[in-house]
Amino acid sequence: MRILHIEAGRHLYGGAAQVRGLVCALARAKIDNALICPRGSELAAQPLPAHVVPLRIHGDLDLGSLLRFERVIRDYAPDLVHVHSRRGADLWGGAAAALARVPAVLTRRVDSNEPRAWARFKFGSYARIVALSRAIEVQLLACGVDARRVVRIPSAVDVMRYRPEPSARARLLREFGLPNDAVVVGVVAQLIPRKGHGQILATLPGLVRRQPRINVLCFGRGPLEARLRADVAACGLDRHVRFAGFRDDLPELMPGFDLLVHPAMREGLGVALLEAASCALPIVAAAAGGVVDMLEHERTALLVPPADAAALRAAVERLLHDGDLGRRLGSAARLEVERRFSVGALGAAHVELYETVRREARARRTTVAAHEPRSAAP
Repeated sequence: MRILHIEAGRHLYGGAAQVRGLVCALARAKIDNALICPRGSELAAQPLPAHVVPLRIHGDLDLGSLLRFERVIRDYAPDLVHVHSRRGADLWGGAAAALARVPAVLTRRVDSNEPRAWARFKFGSYARIVALSRAIEVQLLACGVDARRVVRIPSAVDVMRYRPEPSARARLLREFGLPNDAVVVGVVAQLIPRKGHGQILATLPGLVRRQPRINVLCFGRGPLEARLRADVAACGLDRHVRFAGFRDDLPELMPGFDLLVHPAMREGLGVALLEAASCALPIVAAAAGGVVDMLEHERTALLVPPADAAALRAAVERLLHDGDLGRRLGSAARLEVERRFSVGALGAAHVELYETVRREARARRTTVAAHEPRSAAP
């Protein structure tokens, strides 16, 4: 089977990292893969078991993407096109597959609303739309997508790459120049409004008064970075907050956190939460979007209402003062990830999806051929 993937993300986190994992899993299942991604993207530079085609991809207004995608589809002649992202890929990727008469599926990673007319136009060419969580599935149904075209397949994490590692603590402290008695709270998310960094910063003065050794490490980049740095400085919290950017060595650092806090106000699923759970870390997260599909309050994490800074602070304080609870939650979270969110399960679910879509496409072609008028005999 030949699958052509389209991923428009430029950085290797979130969706792009999931595409990398999926392509590797599919290759192990003997699937032949090709990948369209932006020129100069981090994904394009990865050693992947796929034929990589770097292209210009410039969003919904880039009509040229339609022609470029169609040309690659016709050259590669895949059995199916799998579009993984927005930024114009979801719009023009599906349209290009339709022009080339190749079935297509789309992975939807966000739970934002779409106007019905726009959703009908954008999603109409896809045989299936993969929702990462119930929240995304509900959003798709609300904008008019037929439930029969929606399938839920959650994200995955490499449980051998993200795993408990005692030596990570010393590596983390050394890398950031922290003392041995530091209390390290990790926040792993893009620096954008919906990720809720302001919530953790709002709780920090009170947390510091109770726990002066606390250090918050913010991993990620985004348009809010300058504003968040200014807020930290204005509150006199410079000694307690570090902005670490994107780190290729995050799997070697994350197991050294004391806990991970994820205060997002909207979340499709939350790959950082999967990674932290796979490392058996204690987690405090806002119960937003797909988070509740992954984590269960008091069993695998402490969940709080979104945008509730007081509840967030109370949950963080609870975990900082109850090591046994943190270890119990972390162990249960690791087991849940191994059971439900492995890369192997991700690959198997997609192979099944692709086979279903191929069967349906063959059946449609057979039906059309059977109803075509036959030429009269001479």
